[in-house]
Amino acid sequence: MTGAHPPFAFARRTAVALSAIAGLAALWGALARLGWAADAWSAREALWHGALAVLGFLGTMIAAERATALGRPWAFGAPIATGLGAIALLASPSPRSAQLLFLSGALVLVAIFAVVYRLQPALHNAVLGIGSLLWVVSIALWFGGFPLYRVAPWWAGMLVATIVGERLELSRLVGLSPRARGSFVAGIAVHVGGLVLSVAWFGWGVRVAGLGLVALAAWLVRHDAARRTIHGPPLPRFMAACLLSGYLWLAAGGAAWAWFGGVIAGPGHDAMLHAVFVGFVMSMVFAHAPVILPAVLGGSVEYRPRFYAHLALLHASLVVRILGDLVGAEEAVRWGGLLGAAAILVFVVSTATARLGKPLARPIPLDGGGRSPRHRGLRSVAPGRADGGRAP
Repeated sequence: MTGAHPPFAFARRTAVALSAIAGLAALWGALARLGWAADAWSAREALWHGALAVLGFLGTMIAAERATALGRPWAFGAPIATGLGAIALLASPSPRSAQLLFLSGALVLVAIFAVVYRLQPALHNAVLGIGSLLWVVSIALWFGGFPLYRVAPWWAGMLVATIVGERLELSRLVGLSPRARGSFVAGIAVHVGGLVLSVAWFGWGVRVAGLGLVALAAWLVRHDAARRTIHGPPLPRFMAACLLSGYLWLAAGGAAWAWFGGVIAGPGHDAMLHAVFVGFVMSMVFAHAPVILPAVLGGSVEYRPRFYAHLALLHASLVVRILGDLVGAEEAVRWGGLLGAAAILVFVVSTATARLGKPLARPIPLDGGGRSPRHRGLRSVAPGRADGGRAP
């Protein structure tokens, strides 16, 4: 395959810029929901905080990475559409235009994975495709009038399927037994089955989906390559620390889903969502940012020991917040949320200032064995190879 055309760089950077706008708006909206900001603009951001964070920020970054990996011009329609969806959500009094843009981006992402699976039929690619389909269903439910508290579990499912699909791809390299693959499929099936059940029976569906999250967390702790890389060089060790700690939050979040079920607001709702979206998902973002950001933007990120500061702050903030939820201490919830926002800002500044202009000559061996997996059998997205060229 040939390298990416020059316009790809503009599309990548545009997608990242739109994602950053969505992320900052979502962060401000989170603070507004906790009472740290009160004005008309903050009220809009608070209302759409979840959609901005999941679809606008994370969804756009995921789509940009997929488009970069595939290396076909049409694929960049996914991150551009989702990024513009976030802008529409901020600018328009009605969410309809944003919903259509988010749906358009999700459908392009489904098409990307259809191409990927055709080129390389594999379980991890099927799981990644399931994640994109969950995205489509979530927006269809939202467009059809489902309240956001009923859509949020689908958004979590989309992110979880995307992340565990990636981790399954890397775990293949250390060898998986048929039993291990079977237990993985069972965990995914229980989680997705619970989401489907939640359409008709919300409370029971959320509980079943939560059991699936617990099963997937247990699988990741047992089989993920991070168990090896935690003993490796500094950057892979930091990434493994993020991953393993994130899996514990996934288990805690799944347990909260199974316990609280279909609560629509209040402390239980806050705890069960933020354990997954903040504890698990943001830990995964911290882990993969040193690889994904250079893959999308070019260049490389040099490891700094200070990276552990934003990881520790994130976990400490979430402990404070969820303990506040459990004991009914609203001030602890507010301060935990503020510290969580601070952790994300520290992460952004720390990662940006560690980014180097010179691409790495070789990709980071994510599996801990000196091998860099080809991204779903297509173009490498290792640091310094964002042009879609093959990794050496």
